[in-house]
Amino acid sequence: MQTTVANSNRHYLMCSPTYFTVSYAINAWMDPSKPVDTDLAILQWSTLRDTYRSLGHVVEEIEAVPGLPDMVFAANGAFVVDSKVYAAQFRNPQRADEAPAYRSWFERAGYEVRPPKFTNEGEGDFLLVEDSPIGDIVLAGTGFRTDHAAHAEVQDHFGLPVITMRLVDPRFYHLDTALFPLSEGNVAYYPGAFSDGSRQVLERMFPDAVIATEEDAAVLGLNAVSDGTHILLNAEATGLTAQLAERGYVPVPVDLSELRKAGGGPKCCTLEIR
Repeated sequence: MQTTVANSNRHYLMCSPTYFTVSYAINAWMDPSKPVDTDLAILQWSTLRDTYRSLGHVVEEIEAVPGLPDMVFAANGAFVVDSKVYAAQFRNPQRADEAPAYRSWFERAGYEVRPPKFTNEGEGDFLLVEDSPIGDIVLAGTGFRTDHAAHAEVQDHFGLPVITMRLVDPRFYHLDTALFPLSEGNVAYYPGAFSDGSRQVLERMFPDAVIATEEDAAVLGLNAVSDGTHILLNAEATGLTAQLAERGYVPVPVDLSELRKAGGGPKCCTLEIR
């Protein structure tokens, strides 16, 4: 089915992988025994940032903090809708100090920030789906990182319907590793990442969704960013790239192979400020 899509300028926050390494293992992707090339990670990240800017999007940068190698994964730092910010509170102690760093950035920039009562990892587990049949909604992941109780907190803060998605495969520890919004109320996702009940909900809500194969999901092909026309995704996800092109989108493959050693892709590196 051909999809009509329209581009719009977006506003993103990113953090350079200046101190990126894999010195601990808190997800299925991380192996501290494997070497990491920080200079290559910076080059790949810079290409992603520059690609956003070439497409007309605004990219701001938060300064990296020594000792926080995963701070490059800016999507986990907050969830932002209508200039209101729901701050993060990380599950693992290795990432805990990222939360105040991101919160301080938004406070200095003049945003209204709500401190969380419950563990949540920002846009890693909260994805805004715009223009669904019932209006804007939030798909909210749980199972590995974000507390289910945080879903109600997001609904109260933003006044948007929040629909829980339970993740069951440790490779897909955040919702944004298994699903991403496309445009016009539609999504792409990998069914095997979800519980039976959550998968049935997705099938009912998004009957025309793009369904990714395990092969493409396994290279974090769904950790992608759509501006409504262009979709930036990991270059290895060739099958998904072809599906998206058939739907009328413009795939923009990027190489983030070094950052994938920590379980991240284009979306993990990109926090959208709405």
